[in-house]
Amino acid sequence: MTDGPFAEAKELITGFAIVRVESKEEAIEWATRFADVLGDVEIEIRQVVDLSDFPPENAPPDAIVRGQALREELQRKSEDLGS
Repeated sequence: MTDGPFAEAKELITGFAIVRVESKEEAIEWATRFADVLGDVEIEIRQVVDLSDFPPENAPPDAIVRGQALREELQRKSEDLGS
């Protein structure tokens, strides 16, 4: 009897990073850098969309306001970490 094709939880360490890039090639370059630092790992690249990727007329007005507020908050937090 076997547990299945998946690693046991004690053998699995997972995490993720979100990196803003301009192209698939740049995403692959960053993934390669991560792999070089981490060693023997599997890396999966996924595209994530942002509200700004869509025309404003297709987004609810409150979503645009909330998205802008979130971007400003993240920018402030990023600047605080850098100082």
